[in-house]
Amino acid sequence: QVQLVESGGGLVQAGGSLRLSCAASGSIADINAWAWFRQAPGTLRELVAVILSGGYTNYVDSVKGRFTISRDNAKNTVYLQMDSLKPEDTAVYYCAARSAPNVYSDYEVEGYDYWGQGTQVTVSS
Repeated sequence: QVQLVESGGGLVQAGGSLRLSCAASGSIADINAWAWFRQAPGTLRELVAVILSGGYTNYVDSVKGRFTISRDNAKNTVYLQMDSLKPEDTAVYYCAARSAPNVYSDYEVEGYDYWGQGTQVTVSS
């Protein structure tokens, strides 16, 4: 089992920055992908960014050039640095982890085995 705890959400003005953290514990040695998803009211949960065990990263088009996903293996923590925030970035952000390759793509919620409780990010205009 893996436990994920997010932190770092809050209220920020448009154009500002936030850094989300996802602290992992448990059987994390087998994790091969870490991701951040987000879900705004009335919408489906969507992938924001993913980082694979080899360091490859990918982002949804709407955040490319503004968000950066990274990890600190020594601290068992994954980060999402969010710059130039926009009101449309407002959502609950979730950390997720995948323990083995499966039939789902990196973008699909079903492909992840472990989830955090979520942290609210609100961007005011």
